[in-house]
Amino acid sequence: MTVSDMNSKDRTRLIQIENITKIYGNGQNAMKALDGVSLDIHQGEFVAMMGPSGSGKSTCLNIMGCLDTPTSGSYHFDDVRVNSLSRNQRALLRKQFLGFIFQGFNLLSRTSALENVELPLIYRKIPAKQRHVLAMEALETVGLAKWYHHTPAELSGGQQQRVAIARAIVGKPKILLADEPTGNLDSTRSVEIMEMMKKFNREEGITVVMVTHEPDMAEYADRQIFFQDGVIKSDTLMEGQSC
Repeated sequence: MTVSDMNSKDRTRLIQIENITKIYGNGQNAMKALDGVSLDIHQGEFVAMMGPSGSGKSTCLNIMGCLDTPTSGSYHFDDVRVNSLSRNQRALLRKQFLGFIFQGFNLLSRTSALENVELPLIYRKIPAKQRHVLAMEALETVGLAKWYHHTPAELSGGQQQRVAIARAIVGKPKILLADEPTGNLDSTRSVEIMEMMKKFNREEGITVVMVTHEPDMAEYADRQIFFQDGVIKSDTLMEGQSC
């Protein structure tokens, strides 16, 4: 079943991308990373974006996350035209509505797990006492409350990714954007992380958009989008999902 077959009139559309192109470089050195990509992401979906290296999937994720801007086309987030926002306004959108998980964890090496999770709340200027409570709750959610005082060097790779997930969810984001979240983990830790993300999606209603090159990880998603050469080759609602 393709997503074009879905009846989405009763679902909230969070992301609308229309005819997006992204070109890096100029002249003979120009490289088109995205070539007229259009897609919608709705509230509560768990979407896996797949494709070979250089296919455009990570570029598309970065545009969704306001980490990059398109060369042409339009991007709406919750009916707000992101193209029209200033840099500061895009940064505010990121802080208020988006959570990020990266393959490399991106934790601050000399600070504790608790301080790493508090970081997005500092950017929101939330008072220290409230930050501490919210960060501890997030660490408890990912099963790491007892390790709150440990630095990343004192944690395993799976534990570091759990801290990164706690940091991503501490601000109650509408969308969780994950770029190869299991890329640096073994198979056992990968399954743990994916089960956790699926739980957030089902129980907390957090929309998840994940880039992965691993088909077994993509199986956790409700919808799979396959990129190739800067275009979407397929967009499929997985069997058993409602339409």
